[in-house]
Amino acid sequence: MRVATFNVNGIGSRLPALLQWLDETQPDVACLQELKAPQEKFPLDAIREAGYGAIWHGQKSWNGVAILARGCQPQEAGRGLPGDPSDEQSRYIEAIVNGIRIACLYLPNGNPAPGPKFDYKLAWFERLIARGAELIASGEKVILAGDFNVMPTELDVYKPERWVNDALFRPETRAAFRRLVDQGWTDALRTMHPDETIYTFWDYFRNAFGRDAGLRIDHLLLSPALAPALRAAEVDRHVRAREKPSDHAPTWVELDA
Repeated sequence: MRVATFNVNGIGSRLPALLQWLDETQPDVACLQELKAPQEKFPLDAIREAGYGAIWHGQKSWNGVAILARGCQPQEAGRGLPGDPSDEQSRYIEAIVNGIRIACLYLPNGNPAPGPKFDYKLAWFERLIARGAELIASGEKVILAGDFNVMPTELDVYKPERWVNDALFRPETRAAFRRLVDQGWTDALRTMHPDETIYTFWDYFRNAFGRDAGLRIDHLLLSPALAPALRAAEVDRHVRAREKPSDHAPTWVELDA
């Protein structure tokens, strides 16, 4: 079973690229972030024609998350991250697919830091940590997949000295990610590539992709009940090299179902 995460950076403008990737790789589950489309503008007909059922949580111009399942309809299990009923940003959705709970998330960027946006990022992270603890305690097979907007270590960022004050790399952000992982989650990509420089995001500016000046900010975390099934974890880097790409590349795990 292959489960992927892909920040599409606008599903309207990137739909052909998304459909091409789905056709080529046929992941069993695809978690999408940054739809940048209101609920009614999600391209459900095109997704269904590609062979996928879908649930999604849209938002006009910003954010937005979706879970696609090949050949079946994801069973929605939660919409919105618990802990703040006043939070209207579309950043979190859960579904059950083939007996696995899939949580798709788009964690706030948080820049500029310090400031209100960084405070929101850390508060959102606290809610995610609380939800993570609940999911671990449930004993279920769970995947937390998405754009976490965190580089966990210096190995995960090109020239880390340039990022010390960035919200994605500040000590508070990395400490929050460690607290989450330390609950018992397995960082799948780093587990399969413990010492490798491997990125999932390259900025559009300054030829970042050509220079391989990237970041590893898209993660798939596996619960203890699911971690033993991990067989592979990779990044579809070639997708980032195509015309008019997202600035992220799809990242995926292969599980022994």
